[in-house]
Amino acid sequence: MTNEQPGLFEEFPENREEIEVESDLIVQADDYSHLPFLPGLGREEAYADIKDIIELEKIARECRRCRLRESCSQVVFGEGPPDARLMLIGEGPGQDEDIQGQPFVGKAGKLLDKILEAAEINRSEVYIGNVVKCRPPGNRLPNPDEVKECQKYLEAQIKLIKPSIIVCLGSMASQTLIDPKAKISRIRGSWLIRQGIKIMPTFHPAALLRNPGYKRPVWEDFKQIRDEYKNLP
Repeated sequence: MTNEQPGLFEEFPENREEIEVESDLIVQADDYSHLPFLPGLGREEAYADIKDIIELEKIARECRRCRLRESCSQVVFGEGPPDARLMLIGEGPGQDEDIQGQPFVGKAGKLLDKILEAAEINRSEVYIGNVVKCRPPGNRLPNPDEVKECQKYLEAQIKLIKPSIIVCLGSMASQTLIDPKAKISRIRGSWLIRQGIKIMPTFHPAALLRNPGYKRPVWEDFKQIRDEYKNLP
């Protein structure tokens, strides 16, 4: 979303509490294909029969399951290698993304490009997407029913791409992937593991445009992401 979006920011506490990892985030199994990745979502709900990311994108572009498609210009499905090891997930397209049909191409996207460059991560190696694929009117936060419909595509994207690392950019991505009650100011910078995938929540780049004080913690988070990414087997 763009830097004008409301509802992205919380107070950043001086003394962060230790993060307690929920037991259901650490699941040991040889095969996770039958298990849903996102909390509260059944595997059978999320296009489990689709075996190709291009086919999934075609279905998403025809989607009319919620009201967002009626007010946006186009579906912004996501972009990046279909076998990317690193996946970044934001909240939803903003105005620039809606016009260009690509995620993170506005002011927040340009800042994300700089962060990736500083971390020596090539954007072309990363799969970048959002929780919702259509721009909410006025860049408002997506409503729960809109997220409920669109997270089925996100679930399928994760299952098809099979990344080793997922970065949640902002509150909504963290709440969708980690826990509906998650507070980004408390959990950012801490690794979680689900189904063998490492998850790092951090502030949305738009938050940095509004509050430059978030730049330092986000850079610390991306240094961890960089090191973990570079050390992937």
